Amino acid sequence: MKKCVFSGTFDPPTVGHKKIIDACLELFDEVVVAIMINSDKKPLLTKEERKRLIEKLYAGDSRVRAVIFDGAAVDILAAENTRFYVRGIRNTLDLEYENANYFANKKLDDKIITLYIPADQDSLQVSSTLVKNSVKFGKDFAEYVPESIMKDFLAMLEDKDV
Repeated sequence: MKKCVFSGTFDPPTVGHKKIIDACLELFDEVVVAIMINSDKKPLLTKEERKRLIEKLYAGDSRVRAVIFDGAAVDILAAENTRFYVRGIRNTLDLEYENANYFANKKLDDKIITLYIPADQDSLQVSSTLVKNSVKFGKDFAEYVPESIMKDFLAMLEDKDV
């Protein structure tokens, strides 16, 4: 069975994230969506809320499993017993950032296989930051969050000071 890990903060999950996970499902038997804890970021949603949104997004699909992980990419890959690490790429800034991480990860574990999946053209501008800024400034973000989790996301926002 082939399994991959796709990690990120998913704050919140976007249509871009969904497209990457859907592409992973074309290649792998199982996709582990690792909600990573990044101390450099101030998340809008709790890690548990982000996990619930991923689980709702793929409810009924046993091939997708969401986990919360506080550690390095090499550690989640080892914990999940897979070598395949998937990264989404929107632009050259993403590519530069991911390449730096790729080389660092390879030094830690030379068996890692990193796969870059480019964003579709209609998703190039989509990011969790765009959604958070749209929320903050009262702008429409409906096209950036998957419809199947929008109601849950909006309910989560009611409890936030945004």
